[in-house]
Amino acid sequence: MTGRLQFDRIGNWSEIKLEIIEQYARAYSTILAGHAKTSFFHVYIDAFAGAGRHISKATEEMVPGSPLNALTVQPRFREYHFIEIAQEKIQNLRDLVGDRNDVFIYEGDCNQVLLRDVFPRVQYSQYRRGLCLLDPYGLHLDWKVLAEAGRMKSFEVFLNFPVADMNRNVFWRDPEGVDKLDIERMNLFWGDDSWRNFVYQTSGNFFEYPEKQPTHVVVEAFRERLRKVAGFSHVPDPLPMRNSKGAIVYYLFFASQNQTGAKIAHDIFNRHRLH
Repeated sequence: MTGRLQFDRIGNWSEIKLEIIEQYARAYSTILAGHAKTSFFHVYIDAFAGAGRHISKATEEMVPGSPLNALTVQPRFREYHFIEIAQEKIQNLRDLVGDRNDVFIYEGDCNQVLLRDVFPRVQYSQYRRGLCLLDPYGLHLDWKVLAEAGRMKSFEVFLNFPVADMNRNVFWRDPEGVDKLDIERMNLFWGDDSWRNFVYQTSGNFFEYPEKQPTHVVVEAFRERLRKVAGFSHVPDPLPMRNSKGAIVYYLFFASQNQTGAKIAHDIFNRHRLH
């Protein structure tokens, strides 16, 4: 049964993120479409596509989401793959996109759809490449997706690392009080329970009681995990995305096998970085 469509209300930090993704997408598509020696087939993937539009909290006006922004990028991507689990949002997105044979819209859990239907279409050996946006609202991503993207070596990935959800529901000072379901969500996102080694430490503690570490320690550990476990060659310093009060809502990661792509993302991040 289709629910009533409610557009997401987004803050300034989300509008900045959309701007960053669009800026990178334009540079990415220009490079791959204009490659002189190799004919690359490059695709755009949004795993949490939403309804295609959002409501800006600042202006109360409708603003285009990542899928609509991607469709305006020139040179055009060869294919677009949009995934959304909410049926009412999918229908609105379909209405906005219209009938296009280069756009594929999937209703379902992106963790399954990506691995089963989308990633197999982007094989490195076939000169296919993908720009993949993984922008979950919280801990709704399976590490297997990142591991497969790294293994295939054909993807550039932007990732929302949702520290607000983590701090609110998982990274408590007393780890014994955390709900088991939230621990399972964290394990799924991280890939195992080794996150505990970075969130809680007992060194220097006379009673060996686990003490919660600052968030930046966990963020850096995840950055290393993207490099050493998922196998991405380049993972620039992530960009902290802050709300109107200055609190960090999430970190925007970029991961790639390509040095040029990493430099472009790094430069874009630095233009938006708040000191």
